[in-house]
Amino acid sequence: MGGGTGTVAKSIADAFPHMKCTVLDLPHVVADLKGSKNLEYVAGNMFEAVPAADAIFLKWILHDWSDEECVKILERCKEAITREGKKSKVIIVDMTVENKNTDKESGETQLFFDMLMMVMATGKERNDKEWAKLFSDAGFSHYKITPCLGLRSLIEVYP
Repeated sequence: MGGGTGTVAKSIADAFPHMKCTVLDLPHVVADLKGSKNLEYVAGNMFEAVPAADAIFLKWILHDWSDEECVKILERCKEAITREGKKSKVIIVDMTVENKNTDKESGETQLFFDMLMMVMATGKERNDKEWAKLFSDAGFSHYKITPCLGLRSLIEVYP
């Protein structure tokens, strides 16, 4: 979701040719993009509906949005991964601030990103408790946060 031109989805589709990947983004973003055998572009709005999926991948998406907007996005994600009795997960790559394993420079960079999100968008960087509240408010039952990828964390969210 919010996959833009699909750079990450293309990499996943190429690495796993048996897997079908769908990039959901606004109509003007995906209008002229061509898919492949296992990569499809879908015009839509993540606040309104998300296509049914076995898993949803959000990279650097939720930090752009307010808590209320994130809950709406996550609710649409939950609907998409639980359709037809399926139960999969939402995979998020985003920043988790106040990580006790963060060095001084990384902590300063995280604070800079937090200020940037508050000034340039309606979002913010979140700590573990703030992520937990979003997931709970959106109706998810549990989650797992794994700090990795420098400043980012891999977050798995389950219905």
